[in-house]
Amino acid sequence: MKRAQGLFKPIPAKAPAMKGNPANPTKVTLGKMLYFDPRLSASQLISCNTCHNVGLAGGDLQETAIGHGWQKGPRNSPTVLNAVFNIAQFWDGRAEDLEAQAKGPVQASVEMNNKPDRLVETLKSIPGYAPLFKKAFPGQREPITFDNVAKAIEVYEATLLTPDAPFDHYLKGNHKALSAKQQEGLALFISKGCAACHNGINVGGGGYFPFGVHEVPGTDIRPVADTGRFKVTNTASDKYVFRSPSLRNVALTPPYFHSGKVWKLEDAVKIMGSAQLGISLNEAEATSITAFLTSLTGKQPKEVYPILPPNSDTTPHPITN
Repeated sequence: MKRAQGLFKPIPAKAPAMKGNPANPTKVTLGKMLYFDPRLSASQLISCNTCHNVGLAGGDLQETAIGHGWQKGPRNSPTVLNAVFNIAQFWDGRAEDLEAQAKGPVQASVEMNNKPDRLVETLKSIPGYAPLFKKAFPGQREPITFDNVAKAIEVYEATLLTPDAPFDHYLKGNHKALSAKQQEGLALFISKGCAACHNGINVGGGGYFPFGVHEVPGTDIRPVADTGRFKVTNTASDKYVFRSPSLRNVALTPPYFHSGKVWKLEDAVKIMGSAQLGISLNEAEATSITAFLTSLTGKQPKEVYPILPPNSDTTPHPITN
């Protein structure tokens, strides 16, 4: 327990403050509405919740995200739950925070396929949004902006936390919060070296690491064309480097890895053992570590689907091609 308390921290019950983006109740409410509003996309079919479904532990149960025109994206959708505690967003860390991340999918042709100007035009044409933006961003002459859309979504996403996992109670001193098998798995998770990359409040998400340190996984699991963080930094040492994913709620978010090619959590554990640590975990070890990982499932946010304001006659029509 003492070793674990030095490596990990419990998930808090309340959202942290966003730097340069103070929250207020209306801004959180607005952010939630925008998060669930498919009119952020050109087709008006795809919302943030499509790929980061709050009812599915913040994921989408797809190998890789499905976007505009049923296009398949290149990577698996990371969970939005507890994402506020990650060092950066996306598998390659190209977005420094949730505000920056919110702007990416809206504009990506393979995702929402929209443009900032068209999004702002759409929101301004929906009468119900104007008073909410005005109250969420007081003192601004033109509060309906692309930047403010992202800011509102950020403060809402920061509330999507999953506290009170059995592991959180264990970290707070309750020995009985984990079963004997889970405690055995935790000891292995630490001693085998998993905690070197998966530590902190999110049990991961805090740094960048090469995938395939000791053994390169098959090309289905680590596609050759996806060079990870190298595409962001153009630095040779960043080839096949990715942000370590958070393992919070990992038992609820298959499939695994950025390629989404592994559906069984125990298989993912074994692959990580060989690829990252250069060891072959036996069945008992893999089973125990997997049992520990199930203790990371926290209290899921219970969200009431928002009633969204209706269109007006001037609202742009969907673009589906």
